[in-house]
Amino acid sequence: MRQAELTRIFLAKLAGTPVFDPNAERVGKIRDAVAAIRQDNLAPRILGFIVEVPQRRKIFIPITRVTSIDDGGVFITGSLNIRRYQQRHGELLLLETFLDHATRLIESGKTVVIEDIGMERQDNKDWYASYIHVLKRAGTFRRGTSTTVKWSDVEFDSAHHSINLAAANEDINLLPAQEVAAALHELDVERQTEIARTMNDEKLADVLEEMDDADRVALVSQLEGELVADVLSEMAPDDAADVLREVGAEKAETLLNLMEEDEAQDVRRLMEYEDFSAGGMMTTDPVILSTDSTVAEALAAVRNKDLAPASAAQVFVCRAPLETPTGRLVGVVHVQRLLREPPALSLGIVAEKETNAISPETSLNDVVKHLANYNLIAAPVVDENERLLGAVTVDDVLDHLLPANWRSA
Repeated sequence: MRQAELTRIFLAKLAGTPVFDPNAERVGKIRDAVAAIRQDNLAPRILGFIVEVPQRRKIFIPITRVTSIDDGGVFITGSLNIRRYQQRHGELLLLETFLDHATRLIESGKTVVIEDIGMERQDNKDWYASYIHVLKRAGTFRRGTSTTVKWSDVEFDSAHHSINLAAANEDINLLPAQEVAAALHELDVERQTEIARTMNDEKLADVLEEMDDADRVALVSQLEGELVADVLSEMAPDDAADVLREVGAEKAETLLNLMEEDEAQDVRRLMEYEDFSAGGMMTTDPVILSTDSTVAEALAAVRNKDLAPASAAQVFVCRAPLETPTGRLVGVVHVQRLLREPPALSLGIVAEKETNAISPETSLNDVVKHLANYNLIAAPVVDENERLLGAVTVDDVLDHLLPANWRSA
């Protein structure tokens, strides 16, 4: 842009300003600014403007095409591309997202309302949304005072979740599942669905496990059956069973039929039990080794980064077969014991024969008491023949004790 004197341009004031082509003919008016989101609360980089042209069509004009801005209008160069603007991942409409939204100042913690966003050109010629004009709240009959602060001085709430999602773009699969789930909670189901389709199956499985029940059901109902089946296959069977219980019997059966037969079989087995029973809560893939396995092999098994901490706290020692339902449960070895024993010692020697096992019909309340009485992180679940069916961990119990909406409460 040519106007060096314009060190800041406030977007809410700019909205409605006419846009002129190289022939000084009016082609539309400014409606919003598109920004590329950056992580760590850095000021977003301005990519261009949303311009409304005749027939209320909204198009995108890159910031590099803008030659000047003054009180009379925004002037552009080159021909006009009238293709309707479609928001991409990593892009944010600044006014639509933030204008009139409440947020907090980081230093004082005071609640403010965003009244405008100021963009500023840096030495590298790029423009950034570096400033935010906010209204500090006052009493009931007073308007409050306005001030301009830096972007980095503001702590965003619901809008900030959207920023994190957009900032991730292709890297959304690298974000913590809890963060993505919290961000999705702030969006409508259509936008949730759009973002969910960009994740790989493993990440989407993790995110679904972190979502509130209502959000999860709504999202699953919008996604293609084949995609949901693939995602369920990435979940632990107990988590997949929880999801299928929520979507209803007919939908659950459809999804089970789309899953691989062996994976669906594990989930079907869990769904035979009541949800709030040991069988309904248990994981069917705890760490299981034979009596001939060594301490060193056990330590290697619990070192698996994909294991939940509660599942990695002990090893269940069983007769063959070593997949649930196993042969007879012989004993349990806790990690602390493994760390004290020689690496070559067999688990048949070090395993505690008192397993404190429970039946799959044990109620949630009794499971809680059992874990507390024996100071357990996980309890083995066995059938009448002492075969290991799975294990109930403290994590499983907490998931069932907490209210359904605890993540967003």
